[in-house]
Amino acid sequence: MNKLRFSLDRQGKQSLSEQIRFSIADAIRQGHLYEGARLPSWRDLGAQLGVSRGTIKTAYDRLSDDQLVVSKGAAGTFVSSVLPAVPEMAAVASRLPLPDLYQDLDSVPKLFQVGVPAQDAFPFKQWSRIMLRCTRKAVAESLRYPDPRGESQLRKEIAAYLAVSRGLLCSAEQIIITNGYAGALGLALHLLRLDSRRVWVENPGYPLTRHALSLAGYTSVPIPVDDQGICVEQGIALAADARLAVVTPSQQAPLGMQLSLNRRQALLIWARENAGWIIEDDYLSELQLSGQATPALASLDREGRVIHIGTFSKTISPRLRLGFMVVPAKLSERAGDTAAALSPASGLPSQLAVAEFLRDGHYLRHIRRMKRLYRQRRDGLLALMNGSVSLSDMAGLSLMLALEEGMDDVAIAEAAQAFNLAPMPLSPWYATQAGARKGLLLGVTNLSSPACEEGYQQLAALIDRHHR
Repeated sequence: MNKLRFSLDRQGKQSLSEQIRFSIADAIRQGHLYEGARLPSWRDLGAQLGVSRGTIKTAYDRLSDDQLVVSKGAAGTFVSSVLPAVPEMAAVASRLPLPDLYQDLDSVPKLFQVGVPAQDAFPFKQWSRIMLRCTRKAVAESLRYPDPRGESQLRKEIAAYLAVSRGLLCSAEQIIITNGYAGALGLALHLLRLDSRRVWVENPGYPLTRHALSLAGYTSVPIPVDDQGICVEQGIALAADARLAVVTPSQQAPLGMQLSLNRRQALLIWARENAGWIIEDDYLSELQLSGQATPALASLDREGRVIHIGTFSKTISPRLRLGFMVVPAKLSERAGDTAAALSPASGLPSQLAVAEFLRDGHYLRHIRRMKRLYRQRRDGLLALMNGSVSLSDMAGLSLMLALEEGMDDVAIAEAAQAFNLAPMPLSPWYATQAGARKGLLLGVTNLSSPACEEGYQQLAALIDRHHR
């Protein structure tokens, strides 16, 4: 047969054997190599291409695995007489998942971006040393299946931390390590086995929660919030048959108010009297910039109706994808079984590193430093705004810039991306656009003085143009 003709990129990222494999596979699929055609020997093709026989053998072995060729020993290697069917490739969606939430996963955090901790103040050297130690320790571990609930060291440290910082007394057996908030929410929905498919959610509230509930077959019932948090009485009026409420009691997302004591008690009474459940999303932990962080709602729960969810995304790094949930003691065994079957904890080195970070006091010191830094950056941004917002407009780690009636906060946020700015529009946090407030959430975590001043001026000019 004729010699195979193709070129090799010896400086490319792809190995030579893979380049050879793909070239031959393309020739077969396009009909240039017919069924039953004999391929050159390892020695002949290696000499032709200037590579070793082993490289050719590796390529042929992979082609054999793909059922494109068959080896007949000393007789040679031949194109398969029965080629595997090549499935038609459907058009692949190019958008990111949940584009309203995830806009650019490859770039560094931008000015005003919400939900990411300070990049310039994280103790990278210290964290790197800890991660290196824990990676070595994880590699040296015996080849065993890890505890699907998460490493016991980390669960013990989280239990100790919650007792001190959130007033929540629990045992390590009640804690399940998860893949962030989303992983914990998914496990909780499987765990509870709800008969009612209607769920109270805050309005406005975290869009991801509504997406997750919808995908799991539940119907979100938006319950208004006021300056005391979720309106429990309206929840009962709108969906008396609901058996689950998902709330952010410590700092309402996105408006920032705390759930009042009266509302907390009303919510717990509702859960007790209706055999209901409450999922507490404690997304910012104790990162309360003004005043003292309120105790966790679960710390008031005497009936075992609250599942507490926390995460290290805002305090350490979102790249960890490390969260946890605390379940009532009566659910701990079932929660462990659910985690083992559906989503066991992963990332052993990260778990061990966070455990050490907590155990040696680094985490609490880091939190204190970040609160101090974020207050300074918040105050610097407020000074630039010349009184257009006040501290009452602080929403978690963001300042909320209200927009006038009729303005399009989504369009302004999209236009701001051209200036490398990432304010978050407020209106998508509402379940419906009818009555949704228009505004921009400006994250204060990644602000430096020169960039902040220029960025805010650009944003103010954009708002002015849209106002006209």
